[in-house]
Amino acid sequence: MQNSAPPPELRAADVAYAIFAGLAASLVGIGLARFAYTPLIPPLIGAHWFGADDVVYLGAANLAGYFAGALAGRPLARHVSAAHALRAMMLAVALSFFACAWPVSVAWFFAWRFLSGLAGGVIMVLAAATVLPHIPPQRRGVASGAIFLGLGLGIAGSGTLVPLLLKGGLHQTWLGLGAVSLALTLLAWFGWPASPTPVAKPAPSAVPAAQVSLPAAMRAVYAQYGLMAVGVVPTMVFLADYIARGLGWGAHMGALFWVLYGVGAIAGPMLCGWLADRFGFAVVTRVALVSQVAAVAVLAGLHQPWALAVATVLIGAFPPAAVPVTLGRIHELVPRDVAAQGAAWSRATTTFALMQALAGYAYSYLFAASHGEHRLAFVIAVAAFAFALAIDLAWVRTKAARHAHAVGRPGAAGVAAR
Repeated sequence: MQNSAPPPELRAADVAYAIFAGLAASLVGIGLARFAYTPLIPPLIGAHWFGADDVVYLGAANLAGYFAGALAGRPLARHVSAAHALRAMMLAVALSFFACAWPVSVAWFFAWRFLSGLAGGVIMVLAAATVLPHIPPQRRGVASGAIFLGLGLGIAGSGTLVPLLLKGGLHQTWLGLGAVSLALTLLAWFGWPASPTPVAKPAPSAVPAAQVSLPAAMRAVYAQYGLMAVGVVPTMVFLADYIARGLGWGAHMGALFWVLYGVGAIAGPMLCGWLADRFGFAVVTRVALVSQVAAVAVLAGLHQPWALAVATVLIGAFPPAAVPVTLGRIHELVPRDVAAQGAAWSRATTTFALMQALAGYAYSYLFAASHGEHRLAFVIAVAAFAFALAIDLAWVRTKAARHAHAVGRPGAAGVAAR
């Protein structure tokens, strides 16, 4: 078994270009491929391209593809290199947008939406893992936030770009999204750094005492990340439709609230990365989960526009911020071992993708069975976030007590809190 030595740091210009490549990949593979679909739901229904139930089902196809991509990412990189895989997946997303300009059938749309999700899963597994080993550890929070800022830019861009493109019709909208994705792919083409060089794994005796319970710590992180996936799906899929049709405020207000969601998504990754570099990723995770419990509860229970606007910004900040924060927690638990970090991140992404895909189809079923009742999905999201927070707090208490008892030295609880 091998791990990887930290690669040499890149020149400042190369670091900036690598971070841009990661940002562009997350923007294309997740920010546009997934989130641009949400504001398209009302127009797709209104133009009678597909029925309401089919449109939601097609949205879930992207989540199913994402799960497949999360599984395929590391094996694909071993065969063709991470850089080649990332370039191919960005091209696949652009192609899927072009193909969706023609509503041939539900099966046709499903296949292309699945492919875009698969590409996004591969990108999520490989993009940050390819770039971050070249970044100094003390700057990885901000660098990770910058890479996943692409998610927020995609959300905000979809809320502004999609309405502009829709003036020319749905056909032109899909073609425009494909053109933007293709341009970003070409701009990022030469930005990917080389993969780290494998070296021999340290002997078991070299593993620090603080990592003795690492498998249990990782299981807690995976469980949290899976519950986060369950929590983010309802607002990600239903927010614009809830505002436009559920509350009867119209498509214009639905698009406006999606822009607010995008504002939060832009601020979330960088803000959480900056805070994590100062206070640690675990602390930021707990604060973020508390904010989600409160914000989604407000969305489900109140109708005042100002309250929903504030809640929407907070909700939008979480999906893109959860990614670098969880990745940062993994790096804290497995320091200086690039291969182990990549393997753990792949498993975390797969867990997230599986739970997200299952949640997507479950919410689609509930949406159809409840005759379009959005609030039921939001209540389930609140419960998922609360459960994730409870797991984290329970783990902190249990690990701190166990570690302090076993080691009996100052600072044990602080180490355990990771």
